[in-house]
Amino acid sequence: MQNEGTARTATGTVHRAVPDPPPANGLPPGRGTVTRACHATGLLLILSGLVHLVVFAVDGGPWDGPVSWRKPVTFGLSFGITLIAVTWVTSYLRVRPGQRAALLAVFAADCVLEVAGITLQAWRGVPSHLDMETSFDTAVSMSLAVGGGVLVVLLTVFAVASFRHRPAGPAGMALAVRTGFAVLLVGLASGAAMIARGVILTRTGHQEAAYHSTAPLKPLHGVSLHAVLVLPALARLLSLSSWDATVRRRIVAVAAGCYAAAVVAAGVWAAVTY
Repeated sequence: MQNEGTARTATGTVHRAVPDPPPANGLPPGRGTVTRACHATGLLLILSGLVHLVVFAVDGGPWDGPVSWRKPVTFGLSFGITLIAVTWVTSYLRVRPGQRAALLAVFAADCVLEVAGITLQAWRGVPSHLDMETSFDTAVSMSLAVGGGVLVVLLTVFAVASFRHRPAGPAGMALAVRTGFAVLLVGLASGAAMIARGVILTRTGHQEAAYHSTAPLKPLHGVSLHAVLVLPALARLLSLSSWDATVRRRIVAVAAGCYAAAVVAAGVWAAVTY
């Protein structure tokens, strides 16, 4: 009789299936109060983006430009997906549960504040970033910039943790998590560069040029943000297959290389058109 968790080959040899190791913090993904709160918050941010997509369909207006419904749509979706992805992926990091929970709580609050500020300005019909026309607009713009800095710090802490200690998880997950965070830092750096250049142009009286200065870096910024979800999700899906660990690691390595190539291409485009 063949027991659960075993498999018999054509030669009659019995191999016992070895389960993938659990997340490093000892809790399965989705467990814990902070984890559940972050997932719920991420879903609400995604819902906000979808609602504003409907608003755009009804109200119309330009999709591009500093004032459009595109911002609450894309930022709601992007921040929601990123919050859920980071919450899940960090379960594989070898960090103390309390430290992870505290960092995730701040990260979730920052995501909400970023999306809220952008959404507020969209409903007011004014730019959300690089807008120094009034004291209130300046306060919102600077709050978004500071919030972006907080995001950089938090995600850098998680990225460093992923490289200090090998992440847990199924075959290929360590490479997927490390590559995802490394590429995510590229996305954050490109976002910081967009804000920095825009602020300089705004401060020197070139407001219109500031709004258009971010265009070359947007592809690099967009491509880089979601590697932290795509690559670990691939590793997790592969763990459900019958392929052995070596094959799964190779597939993740190829996918990581392809993603890195896409980021390099977007970076070259940014350098040429900047």
